Amino acid sequence: MTLFELSFRNARRQARDYVVYFVTISLAAALLYAYNGLVFSNEIRTLASSMNSLSLTIVLASVVVVCVFGWLVAYAVRFMLLRRSRELGTYILIGLENRQVARMFFMENLMVGGCALVMGLGLGGLLYQAFRAIIFNLFGLPYHFALGFSLPAVMLTAVYFSLIYLYALRRNRKRIRRMKIYDLIYSDKRNEETVIRSGRKRQWVFMSSIVLGVIGVLLLISGGILFGLAGAACIILFLFGFFLSFASGVPAFFERRPVRKYQGQNLLIFRTLTAKLATMGIVMSVISMIFTATIMVEGSGLVFNGLFRGRAEEQACFDLYFGIEGKQREPQVYLDYIKENISVEQCALYQVYVSGSADVQEYVISRTAYYVYDYDEQDAVLRWSDYAALRAIAGYPAAEQEPGRYLIHCMPYLEEPLRDYTRSLNLGAVSLTPGSVYTEPFFQGTGVTNGRGYILIVPDEAVEGLEVHHLAYAAKTSEPVSAEQFEELTAAAVVDEERFRSDPTSYLFFTTKANANAEAASQTAITVFPLFFLALALTMTAATILTLQQLSESERYKRQFELLRKLGMDRWEMAGALRKQFAIYYTMPAVPALLIGVPFILKLAGTPEPGVMVGASSPGVIVCITLGIFFLIYGIYIVLAYTGLKRNVLPAEQ
Repeated sequence: MTLFELSFRNARRQARDYVVYFVTISLAAALLYAYNGLVFSNEIRTLASSMNSLSLTIVLASVVVVCVFGWLVAYAVRFMLLRRSRELGTYILIGLENRQVARMFFMENLMVGGCALVMGLGLGGLLYQAFRAIIFNLFGLPYHFALGFSLPAVMLTAVYFSLIYLYALRRNRKRIRRMKIYDLIYSDKRNEETVIRSGRKRQWVFMSSIVLGVIGVLLLISGGILFGLAGAACIILFLFGFFLSFASGVPAFFERRPVRKYQGQNLLIFRTLTAKLATMGIVMSVISMIFTATIMVEGSGLVFNGLFRGRAEEQACFDLYFGIEGKQREPQVYLDYIKENISVEQCALYQVYVSGSADVQEYVISRTAYYVYDYDEQDAVLRWSDYAALRAIAGYPAAEQEPGRYLIHCMPYLEEPLRDYTRSLNLGAVSLTPGSVYTEPFFQGTGVTNGRGYILIVPDEAVEGLEVHHLAYAAKTSEPVSAEQFEELTAAAVVDEERFRSDPTSYLFFTTKANANAEAASQTAITVFPLFFLALALTMTAATILTLQQLSESERYKRQFELLRKLGMDRWEMAGALRKQFAIYYTMPAVPALLIGVPFILKLAGTPEPGVMVGASSPGVIVCITLGIFFLIYGIYIVLAYTGLKRNVLPAEQ
């Protein structure tokens, strides 16, 4: 048998024995190709001018992902080298030279990587179509399947894979060349040594790590770069201290509690588990750190997605809108352009007034986390006829005018307190009591829009004598306002801004539904896609390493359960013990990640202005979705590992 044939046989066996690793590497290639396809897609870049930044963010994310997958491959190759060291040492005993064994190991891993790359490129083409469909949906465009092949994306993916594999294999090739026969034959017996042996020292490290963990989380959510960096450092120390002291502390716990030690299957479960954990405390710390980063990155992506969508939904209620503040400003130049270039079905040119008091503002500030904005320290007022026209333009059902009452239109987060508001509104000789509250999106986000979070709707005659805050225009168009038309309007606004730069009260703001939605879609693609790319890579890497560690114990588990069967243990008891070991083993690195990641997400989701992160984007929902995505991917690896291990180690049913 030639060296190539031996390498080919070993590569096939390696792919079969470590199928989870092979599948993960294939998925890594698929992800890299799919995202590289977005980088080189002219079709994607032309969706919006800001989409040009997508290529840069994906390339930056890809660099990090390549480092993550590179660490996975380096770890896995070194792990397989240790597990097969006896076999490799035997090859040298029968006459092969170290350099030949090193070349054989290099070739077989290169074959595995090459096969994974080929499979990944095929799967990546389908994955690219999925990403393409998501982006088209973000922009509200119809998606049509178009099978394509991007040579630049293939070449860049191949470069990434070459860097990943050549770096990992080159290091291990040198390692094999330097190792002696004795080192190869007995290196599979070496494990990570127990770092903390003293019981008192172990207790001190454990308690100190818990304190550092609490301090780290508090610093992380307190805000600020320096506090965040200090918090991250404390969390890293917590994870290493916790796992190094916990793994060596479990045997001591049961030694002092012999009754619990012999209850049920505790002896079997914890003896097997601690034997594993005591030799991989550092690995567990790193994996828990990766899981923490995964949850934080996933949660951040969902927060940004909710932020962009929430702001766009509020801003895009009118097809075209502009507001003008300043006594010298005139809207005629913009109205003339709109009349000549944009097909308008309905429109309203109206004024927003101020009431002369801030009673409602003071009330909502005392009752909610109101985003305070100095609206001349007065409540915004809109007359009824303008409000009715704006509802028709936005496509909302007609509201009913209530004689002797004023209506309130507010953002959803203010609805509950404002429904309980009972104070009358006095406008000159007119006195009005509170009426109905409406909460549809009404563009209530900036100084020249329809109030700041809320606006009071009063009869037309009640605005006589009120001060005008700004002039506004809203329109419903027969077709979406194009990007070119919006650019021409904003260009005219820039020229107009120069004329009134000396007027501190002068302000002008333009927006369109099409532009707001396109900006939100671009920001989501540029920010959320790379974050989820990174989160998926982190989850796959950590879960694969855990699974490799567990599946490597198949032979030992098999001998253990065979002995237990001879001693009289039933198969269902063995299966129960295996399930409990699995549950504890896979839960341990995830628990600290949850305790750190969940408060971080809740804090981050509560940072934007009130009224934006609501509904499906509320902090609680974001946490649930984040954990759902994380445990879905993690659960797939757990099920695959458990199914394979159960099939290999448990005795056949009689």
